[in-house]
Amino acid sequence: MSDELPRTDDTGFDRVLAFTVPARSARGRVVRLGPVLETVLSAHSYPKAVKHVLAEALVLTALMGSLLKERGAQLTFQAQSEGGAVDLLVCDYRNGELRGYLRHDPVLAEKLDEDCSLETIFGNGYLAITFDLDVSNERYQGVVPLEGSSLAEACENYFLQSEQLPTVIRVSVRSNGPRCVAGGLLIQHLPDGEEGKERLHAKDMHPDWEHVSIMAQSIQPAELVDPVLNLEQLVWRLFHEEEEVRAEPLEPLQRGCRCSVEYYQSILGAFPESERVDMRDETGMVPVDCAFCSKILHVPV
Repeated sequence: MSDELPRTDDTGFDRVLAFTVPARSARGRVVRLGPVLETVLSAHSYPKAVKHVLAEALVLTALMGSLLKERGAQLTFQAQSEGGAVDLLVCDYRNGELRGYLRHDPVLAEKLDEDCSLETIFGNGYLAITFDLDVSNERYQGVVPLEGSSLAEACENYFLQSEQLPTVIRVSVRSNGPRCVAGGLLIQHLPDGEEGKERLHAKDMHPDWEHVSIMAQSIQPAELVDPVLNLEQLVWRLFHEEEEVRAEPLEPLQRGCRCSVEYYQSILGAFPESERVDMRDETGMVPVDCAFCSKILHVPV
């Protein structure tokens, strides 16, 4: 591919494709972000290396969030740390909507390059992945150290430690000035699926998973962001020798910041009146700055 980025008004962007390889007991997701990614990143002036970190996190959030089957369920991807250029990163996914924000030290961030380790970016910290299920009102969370060469590697460790699911994740990010595109692949081997059987992690390396993981790891970074190669073709290229591959496009992705006057009124209403008095400006409103989209809302309370 050339250094020139593809047009992001192409319909191949901001899509998630779900797929399964039934004979190998494997499921996966592929995602490619364009305009949605650029909209999220444009809310703040991020240095290039930091922009790539947030872009990778948004791809991972879309990949994992799209595994949720329940309408209204939410995945939150949060990294907190100290001693690095970035001390807070938050992204979430709900009903096909993505949002994300990253807080960084401008001086340290300018010294980063695009291939630096998680330790260089974050210092010491952890990654928390939280699933909130709307219908059952259940929440479960896994926490892993921010270790390894990338956030994708940290997420692989999360699935292995918290879910006991062998998983391969690959992410690619390309940018040129304000333009940015990103793509990702997630594939994992599922339990046998019948009650009473062992999960794969309790056995020796399974030949089906060994085969699928080798195929998945053969993907090239350029393929993940190449709009000429649509997501269906990408999956076919990897697994065309399988007897059956099932693919299903999921709902299109969009930027989904949920800030509103009504939302912040509900939060501020829980504060005592004496504290709300101190929050109000000369107009009698409480100014609230949304970190996700940079809007400043003036909330009457």
